[in-house]
Amino acid sequence: MTTIPAVVPPLPREKAYSRNLAPGVAFAWLSAGWRDLRVKPSISLFYGFGVFFASLIIVVGLFRLELDYILFPALAGFMVIGPALAVGLYEKSRRLTAGEPVMFGEILFVQAKAGAQILFIGAILCLLMLTWMRAAVIIYALFFGLTPFPGLEHIAPMLFTTPLGWAMLIVGGAVGGLFAAFSFAISVFSIPMLLNEDVDAFTAMGTSMVLVWNNLAVMLAWGAIVLLLFLLSLITGTLGLVLVFPLVGHATWHAYKAIRQPVKEV
Repeated sequence: MTTIPAVVPPLPREKAYSRNLAPGVAFAWLSAGWRDLRVKPSISLFYGFGVFFASLIIVVGLFRLELDYILFPALAGFMVIGPALAVGLYEKSRRLTAGEPVMFGEILFVQAKAGAQILFIGAILCLLMLTWMRAAVIIYALFFGLTPFPGLEHIAPMLFTTPLGWAMLIVGGAVGGLFAAFSFAISVFSIPMLLNEDVDAFTAMGTSMVLVWNNLAVMLAWGAIVLLLFLLSLITGTLGLVLVFPLVGHATWHAYKAIRQPVKEV
């Protein structure tokens, strides 16, 4: 009689993804990002100006096409795809951390260890943004029916001075918050990971979500900082993105290094 040996499952690794970081550590990441930005700042500001002009073209295009009713969802959706646009900034911070030379061509045309997997996540983030914009239009229609969009000069009184407007803000904020939380969780570490490690996109997104969940306090603080900086950029007519975008991009790399450790560099 053949005896089948017992298979003992591996024990779970307790706190394998928890770094026990205080929320205040998020400000240290921001400070590290500022130091990276000040090294050869023209490279970082190139990305900032690129994002600013792209946002300007989108805003003008929406008004020209009389699609101003999706302006706010479109601007909010920018936060969804932002991480995919910051690959060059991650590469600059990676090179500075590793003591490697920082050249404009190598930052502009990044050679990620995971290859085209970054493009796959970029496509997913674009689909998320488009889905959020469509959801925003549907939410407006559910509350106001087929009433034409009143224009930006009238939308604030309609939203903030009527019960229906407040109801739409609450529901829209809740739905938008879910989109933002999901996109933040799957992208904040996955794209830096694909740049620095040879993994597939699904592994990177799953790992990113696990890291965010197991370091929730500091990641909530980091998310709040990013949101505040983005809102300040909107107040300046998106001109603030010239500085805010590269600053957040560099800081995100340091967040990845702090949360993902220990990672063996190849």
